[in-house]
Amino acid sequence: MAKTVAVVISDDLDGSDGAETVSFGLDGVQYEIDLSEQNRAKFQKAFAPYVEHGRRVRLQHRRSGAGTSAGLRIDRATVRSWARENGLQVSERGRISAELMARYEAAH
Repeated sequence: MAKTVAVVISDDLDGSDGAETVSFGLDGVQYEIDLSEQNRAKFQKAFAPYVEHGRRVRLQHRRSGAGTSAGLRIDRATVRSWARENGLQVSERGRISAELMARYEAAH
C-alpha cells in the first residue's frame, strides 16, 4: 500500500493555504514567518522604505566558546600592523579589542 503525504503550509497571520516562508532579521535576531502571497506583498511593502535606505550586511556565524576556531585564526601581528597603518591605536602586546578585530575583519 502506497501513502502520499502532503505538507500544506498555511499563513501564520490568517491561516490561508499556499504560504511560503519569509525570513527576516531585526536587532540581531533572525525570524521566519509563513505568509500567503497577499500577506507577503503587504510585508514587503511595509519594509520597502527601510530596505531601500538600509545596507546589506554579510551574515556572520556566531562562534561558540572563547576565541576562534583553528580555521578562523587571524594573525594578530597583521591586525596590529593594519591598525597602525590606518591611524588606529593598538597596543604592542596583549589582547586586541573586539571592536578593532571587527573593523579589521570588515575591511578584509
